[in-house]
Amino acid sequence: MKAAFIQNGTVHVGDMPDPVPGKGQALVRTHSCGMCASEAHFLHSGETIVALSKVHGGPYAGLDVSRPFIPGHEYVGEVIDYGPGSRRTVKAGRKVTSIPIMRQSGAHAIVGFSHDCPGGFGEYMLLDEDMMLEVPGDLDDDLAAMTEPLAVGLEHARRGRPDKDDITLVLGCGAIGLGVIAGLKLMGIAPIIAADFHEDRRALAIAMGANIVVDPRDLSPYGPLPDLGNRRANLVYECVGLPGLLQQIITGVGFGARIVMGGYCMEPEQLLVFAAQNKRLNIQFAAGEEPQDMELALRAIADGRIDVRPWLGERIGLEKVDAAMRAMSGPGAPVRTVVDPRTL
Repeated sequence: MKAAFIQNGTVHVGDMPDPVPGKGQALVRTHSCGMCASEAHFLHSGETIVALSKVHGGPYAGLDVSRPFIPGHEYVGEVIDYGPGSRRTVKAGRKVTSIPIMRQSGAHAIVGFSHDCPGGFGEYMLLDEDMMLEVPGDLDDDLAAMTEPLAVGLEHARRGRPDKDDITLVLGCGAIGLGVIAGLKLMGIAPIIAADFHEDRRALAIAMGANIVVDPRDLSPYGPLPDLGNRRANLVYECVGLPGLLQQIITGVGFGARIVMGGYCMEPEQLLVFAAQNKRLNIQFAAGEEPQDMELALRAIADGRIDVRPWLGERIGLEKVDAAMRAMSGPGAPVRTVVDPRTL
């Protein structure tokens, strides 16, 4: 099959072996796959991520970045066939997405970060039939591919256990932060404050349901806000992942605030416990989505409750993957570029 793959910190395009499904595994032909910042992390810092997984535990310990692997974990595709002995949970010819985890046939791998489970930057994937969700046939492929990144934000939103009395603040308006905003709005939580340095991302935050947006260079998002009658946020979602930001939040928030850490930071973080204790802060670490988040994300996209169309940028073939990955953090970059591995 044709694929864009990473090897030794470089993106290549070429032929890779067609995956062969085992028991409980579906062979799926990829239609669309979103491009996530985590792929860029592996492009530039793959050895570091693998080393951290080996020391601290994690799903990437078995990855050898000197060998080719096919990324892409935000996907939609068509079921082609199953391995022998499978239950065949979704009929062949139907479209599916899934949590990017493989647990069948003795495997425990992350789809897109595994040598055995190629991701959506290739023509074919293997998916765990127990993890698959059938996608409505009339739902646009690119919208369906946003199910997984939206689900991450929905998971983070509910981890904060927000209620009607909370004033929420979302730091960082990339896909995760925008998903948190959408999730909070879906739960009926208001007001929602969003903070980001980029004007276009602040505009997207409003489109997703934020009530107030702040440029942190002009106004501290942690302090009393004039637009809220000088009230301040008491529930903060960190969706950036930069070292030092947690301590900044601890210093800035008020007594009894709750903090949800969703940003993916791979560097050591120092914090002054004394300050957090004096304010009686609660810090919750959030991670990836769970089945309930995927199901809600897919339903909400399909029925129009959450409109992810503003997230979508260019739809590209395999030959443009390298350039798109290197430009994805630049000014004006879309929230998601979508790869169609059926085209070069």
